[in-house]
Amino acid sequence: MREKEPGPQPERRTRRRGDELLRAIHAAVLRQVAEVGVGGLTMEGIAKEAATAKTSLYRRWSSPRELLLDALHDAHPQEAPSPGADDLRGDLIRALRQLVDWMTTPAAAAVVAIIMERHRHPDLVAALYTRVFDARGGTFTSTVLRHYAAQGQLDAALLTPVVMDIGEALVLKYSTDNDHLPGDAVLAAIVEQAILPAVGLGATAHRYAAPTSSTE
Repeated sequence: MREKEPGPQPERRTRRRGDELLRAIHAAVLRQVAEVGVGGLTMEGIAKEAATAKTSLYRRWSSPRELLLDALHDAHPQEAPSPGADDLRGDLIRALRQLVDWMTTPAAAAVVAIIMERHRHPDLVAALYTRVFDARGGTFTSTVLRHYAAQGQLDAALLTPVVMDIGEALVLKYSTDNDHLPGDAVLAAIVEQAILPAVGLGATAHRYAAPTSSTE
């Protein structure tokens, strides 16, 4: 009698540990908050999404919200300005590009979900600002502006809350008005025509006309 050939063996799932497991859990909580909202977050749901045991979560986090804040902090980028403080325009454009790139991530979607429920969860929104945004340097351009002021390249007195938020506010307005994210030409225009004049530098030699094409 001909022996039956063995069929394909089921794959063994490698047990994840350390950073690999942490990344999976962080990704899971970001997906969950986008799907079920802040009020629907549970350790059970996050554990199922991450394909791990609920006990693994409770070893490190006391609640779904603590886990969410940890994931958002880990995913939030922070601009590293030029050490010599010799390229303010370029550093500001890179900071805004970092913002635009972040806006397409699951972390950004999770932040929107939290902000949309701010009246239900004011403590979480407050923690979002202190434990994520402020802990990562505030707004994207503020890290750059403070660095240049510390190096004596800018007058620190000019770095008011309004000035610190100009770049981010204009990126968000452009995105809302045009239904797509700004390209590099728009980011350069924001830096040239809004941020630099606000910190007392006026227009630079590189001028960018206001873009008219929806592809810019």
